[in-house]
Amino acid sequence: MQAVKHGFLGGLDARAFLARHWQKKPLLIRGAFPSFADPLTPREVLRLAGDPDASARLVQHRGKTWTLEHGPFSARALARLPKRDWTVLVQDTNHFSAAAASLLERFDFIPHARVDDLMVSYAVPGGTVGPHVDSYDVFLLQGHGRRRWQVSTRKDVRFVPGLPLKILQRFEAESEWELGPGDMLYLPPGVAHHGVATTECLTWSIGFRAPSDRELVGGFLDFLHDRLAPTGHYADPRAQAPRHAGEVPGEMVHHASKALRGIRWTQRDVAEFAGRFLSEPKAHVVFDPPEKPLSPSRFQARASRAGLVLDRRSRFFFSGRMFFMNGEALAAGGGARELRALADARALPGPVKAGAAFWRLAHGWYVQGFLHPGGGSAR
Repeated sequence: MQAVKHGFLGGLDARAFLARHWQKKPLLIRGAFPSFADPLTPREVLRLAGDPDASARLVQHRGKTWTLEHGPFSARALARLPKRDWTVLVQDTNHFSAAAASLLERFDFIPHARVDDLMVSYAVPGGTVGPHVDSYDVFLLQGHGRRRWQVSTRKDVRFVPGLPLKILQRFEAESEWELGPGDMLYLPPGVAHHGVATTECLTWSIGFRAPSDRELVGGFLDFLHDRLAPTGHYADPRAQAPRHAGEVPGEMVHHASKALRGIRWTQRDVAEFAGRFLSEPKAHVVFDPPEKPLSPSRFQARASRAGLVLDRRSRFFFSGRMFFMNGEALAAGGGARELRALADARALPGPVKAGAAFWRLAHGWYVQGFLHPGGGSAR
């Protein structure tokens, strides 16, 4: 396991942090990122909240009254907001900003398949989303301004009824801190927390995926449905007149049970499903193919010299010799070493020396907008 870059885990390396804190207990790290520079300014965050390709929300509160609106938001609408008690949240800032993507990559001591996104919260004084609990791990990195955090490990997840947000009915803080630029708070799943802006501020949330068993089981059943091709049909050549016409025949139940018992899958099937499921982009993500794509030969000439970089929206993983790009699976016929390096680092520096099979695959992904020659934009 690699050591953590720049020691932003409070003097712990990755191994120690994972053993002592990951999914176990909170950790406050003062000065985790000294001289931290926000990937986006407050003005840029609010401008991004008006981008139709971005996923943005506006939360306002007055006393016990809460409102939730979904973007995009015009500059005029945001300018009409009061001076207190609101916050704008923008998901997936790593898709829109190279600096945001670079910040997210600093957390690569957690597998890429577990990473969700880098969300930013812009808040005016008093801005908050209320006391709540998340089902996933999160690092809360304070940027511009200051925010007060209260934390409770008590297990009481009853929510206030009738609200557009899942706000806890009862929240009794056990710990409280005010975070300034560069400070960071790690929270494992299930730890209740309440953050309130004490000044205008930006808070960056490094969130991790934690699929529910319901999602996994439902997704796997969909995966099996697409792969199975049962050919039988129910038949009852010895049918007799029923005593109750409204009763489901036991023979039909038996036939269904027999068909279901015939379903089989292997560990390889599960691995393929997991790779497809975890690499599937979010529903709102759209890729931008090049307007004038390079020919295969010109693409190879440029990329072999300058290298390759994944598009910031791409999710690319591997399991053994199987590779998964944005929900699609393939078995590497060649270039497995280069593909693994690309999945690990999200880039391949030049010069790239690979076989024809690798370049055919890379060019196909380039045409779809999934990756780009090095030196070009990652989006």
